[in-house]
Amino acid sequence: MDKRLLDILVCPLCKSTLHLDANQHELICKADRLAYPIRDDVPVMLVDEARTLSADEIL
Repeated sequence: MDKRLLDILVCPLCKSTLHLDANQHELICKADRLAYPIRDDVPVMLVDEARTLSADEIL
């Protein structure tokens, strides 16, 4: 994922900073405990497509 794109993307729900999980191909919002998928190098920034993170995954 392009670093410049990551710098400008925010969570669509709360507008907080996202963190890249390159191993899982996801963008993580720690505030909302959501993981947005990255498919074919394109982040899917839809709340309905995000998965909820467990407490263990937030660390």
